[in-house]
Amino acid sequence: MPSVTPAARAELAPTGRLRVGLNYSNFLLVSKRAPDPTGVAPDLSRELAKRLGVDVEFVGYENAGLAADGATTGAWDVAFIGAEPARAAEIAFTAAYAEIEATYLVPPGSPIRTIDEVDRPGVRIATTARAAYTLYLERTLRHAALCYAEGLQGSFDLFMRDQLDVLAGLTARHLQEIERLAGARILDGRFTTIRQALGTPKHRPAAAAYLAAFTEEIKSSGLVAELIERHGARGLRVAPPWRGD
Repeated sequence: MPSVTPAARAELAPTGRLRVGLNYSNFLLVSKRAPDPTGVAPDLSRELAKRLGVDVEFVGYENAGLAADGATTGAWDVAFIGAEPARAAEIAFTAAYAEIEATYLVPPGSPIRTIDEVDRPGVRIATTARAAYTLYLERTLRHAALCYAEGLQGSFDLFMRDQLDVLAGLTARHLQEIERLAGARILDGRFTTIRQALGTPKHRPAAAAYLAAFTEEIKSSGLVAELIERHGARGLRVAPPWRGD
């Protein structure tokens, strides 16, 4: 168990409480909002606060983009959020503690059979604005067009309403959506793996160092695996140990 230095405690709980940013739209990490947040991320938050010897205060957001914005306003001290280069200017990320696969869903009768066939001229992809997998697609797609909606349900509704060609999202979510759309298919494989990490606002070096050690310890001790099992977070898997590369 990593030791807590006075500097780390001061940077992680400058108000005397550990303020934790949660992305409520990620159902694999936050399974219930009220009366108290429940899930893998809330339980890890409570464990971190216990080790610091402070109380935890949850700061909830409707999507990952809004959670990331909280780093610039000082709204939270630690956030459970996907580590993306677009967010790294304001947030110091740990290595991943868990990973989530993202892939595509296509409607009944779609001629698209593989992930490689998606990035073509004329293909329209429904996706969730500012999600980690959307940021990845913005960096990598060359031909297909992204069509944005707010939230996971919003992207599914857009996909259905506008009869778009592809729905981008978490594989675990697609497994639920396919039950509502007879004949739809989830494409094999993944277009990206989302690295779920702990982040703290930039320029808190002691906090970042402690969180890095904490992240590796909760993986190696089996805590992350235990919480995934306890909360039935199928589609979430423990990230491998950080190798420094």
